Amino acid sequence: MAYGLARRELRPKVPLRPGEGERHHLTSLEGLAALSLDALSSVAYGPEVIVLVLIAAGTGALTATLPVTLVIAALLAVLVVSYGQVIAVHPDGGGAYAVAKKDLGPRTSYLAAASLVVDYVLTVTVSLAAGAASLASAFPSLGSYLLELCLGGLALLTVVNLRGVAESARVLMLPTVLFIVSILGIVVLGLLRPHPLAVVGTDQPVHATEALGVLLLLKAFSSGCSALTGVEAIANGVPAFREPRVKRAQRTELMLGALLGLMLIGLAVLIRRDHVAPRGGVTVLAQLTAGSYGTGWAYYATNLIVTVALAFAANTSFGGLPVLMSLLAKDHRLPHLFGLRKERPVYRWGVVALALLAALLLIAVNADTHRMIPLFAIGVFIGFTISQIGLVRHWRQERPPGWLRRAVLNGIGAVLTAVAGIVLLATKFLEGAWVVVVAIPLLMLLFARVQRYYTEAGRELGLGEIPPPVRITDSLVIVPVGEVSKLTQHALTAARALGHDVVAVAVHGDPAKARALKESWARWNPGVRLDVIDSPQRSLVEPIIDYVRRAEKEGRQIAVLIPEVEPLHRRYQILQNQRGLLLAAALRARTDVVVCVVPYRLSL
Repeated sequence: MAYGLARRELRPKVPLRPGEGERHHLTSLEGLAALSLDALSSVAYGPEVIVLVLIAAGTGALTATLPVTLVIAALLAVLVVSYGQVIAVHPDGGGAYAVAKKDLGPRTSYLAAASLVVDYVLTVTVSLAAGAASLASAFPSLGSYLLELCLGGLALLTVVNLRGVAESARVLMLPTVLFIVSILGIVVLGLLRPHPLAVVGTDQPVHATEALGVLLLLKAFSSGCSALTGVEAIANGVPAFREPRVKRAQRTELMLGALLGLMLIGLAVLIRRDHVAPRGGVTVLAQLTAGSYGTGWAYYATNLIVTVALAFAANTSFGGLPVLMSLLAKDHRLPHLFGLRKERPVYRWGVVALALLAALLLIAVNADTHRMIPLFAIGVFIGFTISQIGLVRHWRQERPPGWLRRAVLNGIGAVLTAVAGIVLLATKFLEGAWVVVVAIPLLMLLFARVQRYYTEAGRELGLGEIPPPVRITDSLVIVPVGEVSKLTQHALTAARALGHDVVAVAVHGDPAKARALKESWARWNPGVRLDVIDSPQRSLVEPIIDYVRRAEKEGRQIAVLIPEVEPLHRRYQILQNQRGLLLAAALRARTDVVVCVVPYRLSL
C-alpha cells in the first residue's frame, strides 16, 4: 500500500484526436443543433407551400391555413411520441430501417432503407439550394452563382463532419439558437402588434382555379407535411449521443417536437390573421418577418439567419445517413467499408458518399430548388409509414403494459402519413416525383444484390464451417530481378525467409545485357539460381506470367516477391518506373499465386 499518494485515474498516454472519446459524443442540446436543424428550418417553406396550394381557391381559402397546420401539428405530436418509442426499442439507430428489419421482413427493410437514403440526399440538396436562393434574394448579384454557392457550402459541411459530429454540433449551436430566437420573435412580436409593421414584395393577381374541397385540403396537408422532414433523424442517429443515449435522444426528440409545433402554429396564426398571400420577389416568411420587425436591420439580419439555417440544415443528413449506411454494411447490404470508423464516431466513407451524391444531384438540377421539392417529402413519408406499421406489429407481438394504446396511436400515425404520401405522389408525379419511384426500387435492387454477393462469398469461403486440415506442400519463391544491386540482395534475403527454394528471374531483350547479368551473378554467387528469359519484344509482364504459370503446373505453392523502390519523399514517387506494381496487378488478375511486394526505402 502506498501512503501519501492520491488515487489517480488512468488516462491515455496519447492525446485524443478530434472525434475520439466519449466527450465527442452529443449532449441533448448538441443533438438538437446537429440533428434537428433540418426539421426546425422547414418552417421557412412548410407554411409557404400550404399557402401556395390554398391560393388556388382564392384568398378566402387562406383561412384554412390554420386548421391544416393544426392537423400537421397533431401528426407531428404522434410522430414525436412514436420516434421516442423507436429510440427505446432500437437504440442502435436506423429508425424506420431498424423497425422494418425486425418486425416487417427483409423486403420492407429494403424499402425503408432506400426511402431514407433518398430523403437524406434530398435534404442536403434542398437545404443548400434553398439557402443559396434565399441569400441571392437579399443579394441579387449572387443569383448567377447558385450552384457554386451550394457546392461551396457542401464542401464546408463535409470537412466539418469528417472531423466528427460533435465538432459540427458546436459549429451549428449558434445558428440554431439564432434561428429559433428569430422565428419565435416573429411570432411573439407579430401577435403583439395589431397589424403588420411593414409590407414587402409586389402584388400578384389571384385567380381562383379550384374550389376549396376535400381534395385541395388534402393537397395542402400533404404539401405542408414537408415541414415534418427531419423528425426521424434523431432516431437514426442515436449512437452519436452520450450515455445514457436513449434518454438523451428522447429528450432531444421532445424538444424538437415542442419547438417545431410552436413555430408552425404561431406562423399559421399570423398568416390567417394578416391574410398573408404570395407576393412577388419575397417568401411568405419574409412577409411575416417584415410584419413583425419592419424593414430595418432586423429584417435583413433575420433573412440572413434563415439563409444560414437552411444551409446548415443539410447537416442533419451528415449525422443520420452515415449511421444508416454503417447499419446496412453490418447487415451485408452495402460494402463493408461503410461500417469502418475505428475509435472515432465518424463513418468517413458514409460522409464522403453523401457528399458525392448530393454534389451530383445539385449539378444535375443546377441547384434549382423547385425541381427538387416534388421529390423531397415522398421518401420520408414512406419511412414514417413503415416505422408506424412496424411498431404496431411490435406491440402486438410483445404485448407490454399499455400496448393497445400505443398500437392505436401508431396505427393512426400510419394512416395519416400513408394518406399524405399517396396524395403527394399522385399530385407531384409528373412534376418529378417519378424519379423517386424509379430511384427507390433501384436502391432496393442494389441492397439485395450486395447481400446476395456476401451470402454467396461466405458460402464459398466456408464461413462458420470447420475447414479441412491444412495441406503441407513444397513452395517456390520467384523473385523478378533486373541487375545485381542492393535492391536484389534485399529481395533475395526476404525471399529466403519465406521459403528454402528460391529462384531469381530476369527478362532481357538484349543478349549482351543478359550475358553481363549472368557473369555478375556468377561473381556475386548469392546461392540462388538465376533464370534469364529472352524477350525480343522487350516485354516484362507476359514472360514473367508465362514463367509463373509453368511453375504452377508442378503442383507447388508459388509466391512471387517483387522488390519496389520507395522514396522517402512522396514527390519523388512519380520518378519510379512503377513496373513492379503493374506486374503485381497482372499476377493477381491472371494467376492464383501469392504476390508479395517488398519495399526498399531510400533516404531521399
